[in-house]
Amino acid sequence: MSMTYRLATLNLVPEAEFVEVLGGIFEHSPWVAQAVVGQRPFLSIHDLHSAMARAVREADEEARVTLIRAHPELAGKAAVRGELTAESTREQRGAGLNQCSPEEFAELQRLNDQYNKKFGFPFIIAVRGHNRQSIIRHFTQRLHADRITEMQECIEQIVRIGGFRLADLINS
Repeated sequence: MSMTYRLATLNLVPEAEFVEVLGGIFEHSPWVAQAVVGQRPFLSIHDLHSAMARAVREADEEARVTLIRAHPELAGKAAVRGELTAESTREQRGAGLNQCSPEEFAELQRLNDQYNKKFGFPFIIAVRGHNRQSIIRHFTQRLHADRITEMQECIEQIVRIGGFRLADLINS
């Protein structure tokens, strides 16, 4: 079980420690925690998450695309090689993506390839509350979107993931 922190403590720790503790909330993107550290103290986890979400949404397009690309493909090569972050591994396992049938795995690989070719970044969905079938259904539907719409959807899914990760990490 990973360590949990109290919000009151995070409000008081040195900036570098705050960024280190919250650097993984948004996959491989400690810049999000760095962007909000100066806004302390946060009165609630919701306030902290809102500030981080605002930093992500207000970032320039290059930073947002880099953030999207920092996320692994679902049941992708990094998962097969065991190279996911602990958070991503837990999240994908929770949705049953580690138990794909050969057909489901092949379908996800095909969808990952199509999606990446069309949009230039991986498909992102907050998998909590989903199963393999609902993920494949959303994946298939979202392939029909345009790039701008899909980029916005990925950012909103990343914001949801960040909210789940914060709630798992912090005790109010």
